[in-house]
Amino acid sequence: MQLSDSPIVGRRGSPWTGLKTVLAKETADHLSSLRMGILEALVFLAALYAAILTTSQIRETIGESPFLFLRLFTMTTDWLPLSLIAILGFLIPVVAIALAFDSINGEFNRRTLSRVLAQPIYRDALLLGKFLGALLSLSIALLSLWLLVIGVGLLRLGLPPSTEEMVRMLGFLVATIAYGGVWLALALLFSVLFRAPATAVLAALGTWLTLSLFWSIIAPIFASLIAGPPEGVLGPRLAYLNTEQIIDRLSPNTLYAETALALLQPATRALGPVLLSQLEGAVLGAPLPVTQSFVLIWPQLTGLIAATILIYAIAYVLFQRQEIRA
Repeated sequence: MQLSDSPIVGRRGSPWTGLKTVLAKETADHLSSLRMGILEALVFLAALYAAILTTSQIRETIGESPFLFLRLFTMTTDWLPLSLIAILGFLIPVVAIALAFDSINGEFNRRTLSRVLAQPIYRDALLLGKFLGALLSLSIALLSLWLLVIGVGLLRLGLPPSTEEMVRMLGFLVATIAYGGVWLALALLFSVLFRAPATAVLAALGTWLTLSLFWSIIAPIFASLIAGPPEGVLGPRLAYLNTEQIIDRLSPNTLYAETALALLQPATRALGPVLLSQLEGAVLGAPLPVTQSFVLIWPQLTGLIAATILIYAIAYVLFQRQEIRA
């Protein structure tokens, strides 16, 4: 017997009926699962270790500075050559993929999907509830991590962050959640596309490795094919540089890195090639006002949110077209 998109024939009501129920159940399952606990412990330990080493470096080498707390996220040490931004950029996709790679195909394999849809729950509410439940769980974990880093800074530096630092760090938190949302949507898409969870997780991890490790190698190759050689008679060609930048920004890792750079390093005045004429009147090294930093990263942040919506929309269309039998 084939089940229709509306599990109860003739039923009236909103297509989002049951969304709150699915959202509450998915969030509770994620937050109480052993998988989530192990991943959270891994990320929290790495961030705590990085924060302790960074605060020690700040106390030894840096005197008075208006942005000491921002250095917690950007500074590297001799014992840890990666900044906290780099650690989060590497670990957050893994956590997001682990949360969503078996959201739909797991229900198929347990033969529970038809039973769920036999209840007063639409497919729309089921898919959106699973995505929002995973996103809410990830957001709670990232908020806790954010508060942990700030707490370590308060204890070890002995002074509170300024208002501008708090605004910049809040913007960084929002960008980090949006970055995790892209990988949640991608893992959900593969969960809908492949019935085997092992295939879904391998496809998601393969995409992550390609976009995070190899995209910087692939982008110049495609840019050369589209815009020609990188060097001209007078030096670097602007058309090639712009094309490479556009291709490079197709990766969510690039968008997230540029967003974090502009927010956590206030001296950043541009993202990409800068002409000398654009620097006229600018004081190099002077911090950019926080409002201007948000204007600078607005395209990157919008790109992360748009990528999440686009990938989720593709997963939604594929899920609506799938045949589900009892």
